[in-house]
Amino acid sequence: MLLATQLQRVFILKDKRQDIRLTDPEPRWSVEAVMNFYANMYPILTTAKVSASKIKDDTVEYHFESVMGTKG
Repeated sequence: MLLATQLQRVFILKDKRQDIRLTDPEPRWSVEAVMNFYANMYPILTTAKVSASKIKDDTVEYHFESVMGTKG
């Protein structure tokens, strides 16, 4: 019998100067709920979008990217 392992989620805030790794505050929350949670500390997240998830080093990475200052 095989058991499924749930991969840990990691959230990356793409900043102009660096990438900021954010831990998962609650695994049952949606990605949008996590983004809203961190928006209190990082106001740029109020206008950010989430890129498609990627599996990397036994984690699922979600990237939060600011849409401010972009056209289209």
